[in-house]
Amino acid sequence: MKTASAVIFEERKDQIYRKGDAPFDIACNKESLAGAVSQRACVFCGSRVVLYPIADALHLIHGPVGCAVYTWDIRGALSSGRQLHRLSFSTDLQEKDVIFGGEEKLYLALTELIDRHNPKAAFVYSTCIVGLIGDDLDSVCARVSKEKDVSVIPVQSEGFRGNKRAGYEAACKALFRLVGTGDTNNISPYSLNIMGDFNLAGEIWIIRDYFKRMGIEVVANITGDGRVDDIRRAHGAALNLVQCSGSTLDLAKMMEQSYDIPYMRVSYCGVEDMTESLYAVARFFGDLRIMERTEKLVKEELSVLYPKLREYRKVLAGKRAAIYVGGAFKAFSMVKTLRLLGMKVVMVGSQTGTREDYLELEEITDDGTIIVDDANPLELSAFIKEKDVDIFIGGVKERPIAYKMGVGFCDHNHERKEALEGFSGMLNFAREVHSTVMSPVWRFVPRRAEGGTGNANN
Repeated sequence: MKTASAVIFEERKDQIYRKGDAPFDIACNKESLAGAVSQRACVFCGSRVVLYPIADALHLIHGPVGCAVYTWDIRGALSSGRQLHRLSFSTDLQEKDVIFGGEEKLYLALTELIDRHNPKAAFVYSTCIVGLIGDDLDSVCARVSKEKDVSVIPVQSEGFRGNKRAGYEAACKALFRLVGTGDTNNISPYSLNIMGDFNLAGEIWIIRDYFKRMGIEVVANITGDGRVDDIRRAHGAALNLVQCSGSTLDLAKMMEQSYDIPYMRVSYCGVEDMTESLYAVARFFGDLRIMERTEKLVKEELSVLYPKLREYRKVLAGKRAAIYVGGAFKAFSMVKTLRLLGMKVVMVGSQTGTREDYLELEEITDDGTIIVDDANPLELSAFIKEKDVDIFIGGVKERPIAYKMGVGFCDHNHERKEALEGFSGMLNFAREVHSTVMSPVWRFVPRRAEGGTGNANN
């Protein structure tokens, strides 16, 4: 079988590591190789995935209409109230605007949209063309904010340099302009903010319910089902919980420095990480009653979950999985979750992982596992074929790769419609993996039919 080494670009060899072949060493935090068709996205993509779920804010893209098309409904980001975030507005810059500037067009668009929709705040995103022509977003936003008495916040998110991680930073800076502007009276000493969860399929409601059962108040969702007024008073919480490895970590650090609020990195995916996240919060507050409620909650949930997981494990044991996600922190939970189901992770990678992230992945994976940073379709296809995987877990850009290779696919990114977090989410995930891996259709794909090892069940 042709190995993946034959298709790896020379310049990318140091971003791919095979556990067991040599001492751990991997390069990361590098700019994508030109022409390699990286799975990464632009700076604007990074900023909008963080900010768009704020449901009562206006989101205006200052740039060509194509950027707005890219964002329309690309995330689930469910809301329990207003749905303003589901509308994707654009200034639709044309050739004339590129030549003469688009500031006046931006001003007119902002004033009209604020009058029409009465948002709690407005975020204005600069895209690549704005970085080229030099429109002054700050001055236009300040002018409209003063005239309309609404917070209008510029989000400097033009360009590809730095990719999504730079967009996360831009989003956190924009959010920090809201934090600290609200009233913190009547906030419980047992309180926290949920950061880095975007309520893709209603998951933040599951997590909030857990904390309610523990006796802990959630001050702000940052940003799934988010509200501007809640974010304004987020500095009154006693703790920040950061789930995604990159998206809101900068904001947590800003709040720690300015408001002395500690943060804790958690994961709500899988049994092990979900349980530990709840216990970590209970230990932080150090209240015996909270710990007792947490123990009761975990016992109740696991008594329902484990018998069902055992049934899936019987048929999934030994199946092979590949994982490629945006933030590496999510991959940690995936490796543990699949192991609980008896499956073997043979490839794992991310778009924005750090050396520390990959070192942890190296510690929790088996010998022979391929660990890759900032992969491209050519490499991913080769790894899938080399390792003869049964299921590929990724996002919208990875789905076509899996199906073209005749491999089952599970969407664990922001396009999905099914909750995969919490204890109930773990059951949903196991059910989806089982139905995908065990589908009889994989017996008929060419690479299986022509003599592959046939890990997919008969």
